[in-house]
Amino acid sequence: MRRIYFVIIFLFLSNNVSASIKENILDKFQNIENVSFDFEQNVNGKIENGNCIIAYPQKIYCKYNLGNKKVLVSNGKSLVIKTLTSYYIYPLEKTPLYFILNKNFLLKKIKDIKGRNINDNFINYKFIENDNEVNLFFDKKTYNLIGWQTVDIYQNISITYLSSIKRNQKLDNKLFILPKQN
Repeated sequence: MRRIYFVIIFLFLSNNVSASIKENILDKFQNIENVSFDFEQNVNGKIENGNCIIAYPQKIYCKYNLGNKKVLVSNGKSLVIKTLTSYYIYPLEKTPLYFILNKNFLLKKIKDIKGRNINDNFINYKFIENDNEVNLFFDKKTYNLIGWQTVDIYQNISITYLSSIKRNQKLDNKLFILPKQN
């Protein structure tokens, strides 16, 4: 009989810890206006790195550490990927970044889904929206978003790891003006 009580108490406490972690993640994420970070991105085995700034709602500026001077910019409506020799523009809503850059959408999703513990260090929230699979990863100690994995409609797998995370820095909004085509 004691074992049953122990199991019930253990399950109750572990659910409360998970709920507490989720609440802390939601609270911290709710209070973010912008976040800057270094990143490492693996797209189908090709690794790139650089730094990014996300400003909510739905703006991002990323500068890659590549010789081709690659930048990725969203003004909230369109997404541009520009290098020395190429220029691509997409409607933001057709990309997985549309969801990652939408703080209110993410807050609602996280609130509504159950997280999955990974190695006692991270918690993962996974959802599929408009044929886009998105996995968000949060650090269980700092409650920071530390990365994401997306699978887009073309089945490209992209894994992005975040480091050197800074929140609510003073920003120059000119960063989010879409670059002109070469």
